[in-house]
Amino acid sequence: MPTLRTITLGCKVNQYETEYLRQGFLRLGYRDAGQDEPVDLVIFNTCTVTHQADAECRKILRRLAREHPEAEVIVMGCFAAKAADEIASMPGVSEVLTDKRQMRECLARRGLVDVPTGIAFFARRHRAYVKVQDGCVLPCTYCIIPQVRPGLWSRPVEDILLEVRQLVDNGYREVVLTGVHLGLFGRGPGDDRTMDLAELVSRLLNVDRRFRIRLSSLEVNEVSDRLLELMAENPERICSHLHIPLQSGSPKILKRMRRRADVEYYLRRCERVKQLLRDPAITTDIMVGFPGETDADFEETCRVVESVGFAKIHIFRFSPREGTPAAEYPDQVPEHVKKERSSYLEQLAQQVRRRYIGELIGGSLQVLWEDLVTDPEGRPKCLLGMSDRYIPVRSHASMGELGELGQVDVDGFDGEFLTARGQDASLDLTLLNATADRL
Repeated sequence: MPTLRTITLGCKVNQYETEYLRQGFLRLGYRDAGQDEPVDLVIFNTCTVTHQADAECRKILRRLAREHPEAEVIVMGCFAAKAADEIASMPGVSEVLTDKRQMRECLARRGLVDVPTGIAFFARRHRAYVKVQDGCVLPCTYCIIPQVRPGLWSRPVEDILLEVRQLVDNGYREVVLTGVHLGLFGRGPGDDRTMDLAELVSRLLNVDRRFRIRLSSLEVNEVSDRLLELMAENPERICSHLHIPLQSGSPKILKRMRRRADVEYYLRRCERVKQLLRDPAITTDIMVGFPGETDADFEETCRVVESVGFAKIHIFRFSPREGTPAAEYPDQVPEHVKKERSSYLEQLAQQVRRRYIGELIGGSLQVLWEDLVTDPEGRPKCLLGMSDRYIPVRSHASMGELGELGQVDVDGFDGEFLTARGQDASLDLTLLNATADRL
């Protein structure tokens, strides 16, 4: 039986697409290769969001040619779309997929008669990503993605419903809806204009009651009142967590970035989220050191962070991306200034995160149990899981069941995990930290 291995860089969409192609090849008779086993086929899903991502892709391709010279290598993803000819000329590369629609064609050419429309499993996870949309048309001056994934496209609703039903039947209790621009679901050429993200979520609620829905990144103007009302009406079915990219708290910098929403609108919508939902987790992306960013601009960003009280912040230092307008701006910020601002913002982010977490202590949260920690003799010590607010939780092993949803009363925070009432305080935190990254 031929063996395969997958390598994925980048976002949740890439992870979903890798899993789709992997499951197609499993149906063709392949199996996953063991750690030190020879590999017949490698599926490599690439990223091109930064120059560093491009360099990492080239490095991996060269390593694959050295370590698996006999293997067939299929390359897909955003770097494949951007540099197809370069990749095709590299040793060992047998096929380059420059468009997501080519995945089905690839499987059909290799003899798969009944090409699937979705996935039934999500390898090595208890949460499943479900891609519902592709393509981005935003004009952000720092981003290359609209050039490599330009066409808006939404999956047929019936395909999504069928996929989610299969995943739930196979034991998945959280489905993460994802897309290149998730909030534009239903807005591609020829799509049904009565269907949007809120309507899709409403339809998914009726598929089965054994799972919960989590939404991946949404632009602030796409967090509609209808979507918030659905979340408020179904607190045990839709995670009270929204990832809303800010990028900067400076009106001047947002304008240079060509972002669609200004700071005041962003703050108003975050307040609306807090009005309609109980203790919602709002997470975000912030870029520091964008060309022209002054100390005053950065201070404005910090004030917005304090005002919103984000549960978590992904902090990025601006990196000029060839082919984007921002790469050509003359007033680039020195690298040492970017590092200083990033370090300061990281400290502030931890402060507001702890403040938010403090608001959860004493309350009740829904948790998906994802890992069981055992002692050196193999005896169960505790369960680790992800709460609906996207804060990890640990509890005594007897308080839940691996892979299932449960409700816990929160009584503390150990710096990494929220702790549930009745938790054994003598637990070895070294064991916990070793498994934290798996959540």
